[in-house]
Amino acid sequence: MPELYERLIAYNQLLLPDMVKLKYEAMAENEYRFYRGTCHLFYEDLAKVNDFPKSPAAWICGDLHLENFGSYTADNKLVYFDLNDFDESIKAPAAWELVRLITSIMIAFDLLNIEQDKALSMARLFLKTYAETLVKGKAYSIDPRTAQGIVRDFLTAAENNNQKVILRKRTEEKKHKIVLSLTDERHIKIKRKLRAELVTHIEDWIANSSDSPYNFKVKDAVFRLAGTGSIGLKRYLFLLKSTNTKNKYLLLDMKQSTSSSLSPYVDIAQPQWTTEADRIVTVQQRMQYISASLLSTTVFREKPYVLQELQPVKDSIKFKLIKDRYRDIYRVIDDMAMLTASSQLRSAGMDSTAPIDDLIAFAKEPDWQSYLVNYAHNYAQQIKAYYQEFLKDFKQGVFGDDFKMEKQNAG
Repeated sequence: MPELYERLIAYNQLLLPDMVKLKYEAMAENEYRFYRGTCHLFYEDLAKVNDFPKSPAAWICGDLHLENFGSYTADNKLVYFDLNDFDESIKAPAAWELVRLITSIMIAFDLLNIEQDKALSMARLFLKTYAETLVKGKAYSIDPRTAQGIVRDFLTAAENNNQKVILRKRTEEKKHKIVLSLTDERHIKIKRKLRAELVTHIEDWIANSSDSPYNFKVKDAVFRLAGTGSIGLKRYLFLLKSTNTKNKYLLLDMKQSTSSSLSPYVDIAQPQWTTEADRIVTVQQRMQYISASLLSTTVFREKPYVLQELQPVKDSIKFKLIKDRYRDIYRVIDDMAMLTASSQLRSAGMDSTAPIDDLIAFAKEPDWQSYLVNYAHNYAQQIKAYYQEFLKDFKQGVFGDDFKMEKQNAG
């Protein structure tokens, strides 16, 4: 097998060279960010396990971990708590989604110095609630009216944070005009020619797409940095202003779409998607209760992108803030398990995935839950070993000598 650094470089070789340096920097922060940035390693290793329990084919988000649940504003303008990242989505064994998530529990809890016994208990809780939800055969959703505990507080705060909040954080006033702030470390100036093309493209989308907001014009655009695994993809942020409502703005995220990192390891036949963006949006619409606001696809310079409204708050729960509040953690993990099962029930039977009856039968089978917990526990140790090896190579300059990229024009 190739060395770890060879596997990482091979996977990331098609990303923007300057940006992939930032991805490695992010991965060097701790084991959890390394895990977030190496979804491909997880499934490359998992696909080699011969005795992994069989499970029905289901639609999965592919990269399910604790920070890929969060709040978002939906098309109906209500706020929901749900799975919210579908870049790696694919038709795959249902249990693959589960073991990715419970491995993240092991890694995150260890990083937060939460006892191993609690991590194991939370992993078992997740699988137990997931199975119980499947057996009921009914998909559920969480909004401020139905949420409990920390998730209710989280969604209530999200409801109370409107676009004015995000505009204050993301914009500044220049020459009596509101523009996207370049003092924000997540924003990078775009070269003039590319910026003009992007503005024209989005204004054409606004004019012609049924998914776009009507009566808006593009006022500014920047290159956007976000996430961990997706650093290095082309991603842009647009400031839109209403043409008929005074001081009304929207922020639109445009993210490049590439093939799922799971695709080399899944032997289940997949639909023939028009583009990778079409895959992401279609699966997201199937698995989420209500789609995110302005969710759409586009093709720019022959590359597919997903469009959606930028959310007004940081949309994932910070476990480090509740690490001493066991009941709150319990409720969050319980909710995440219910939502995972609900997403699979909601999309069951679509494009030849398993019907609900097969998911129910799987939930009732013995032994697979204990196997997944043991696998996740052991693989978390593998991630720690990978991380130490990566960190050694990173410090020795194997991935490049200069990892401090100054802000410059992107494009």
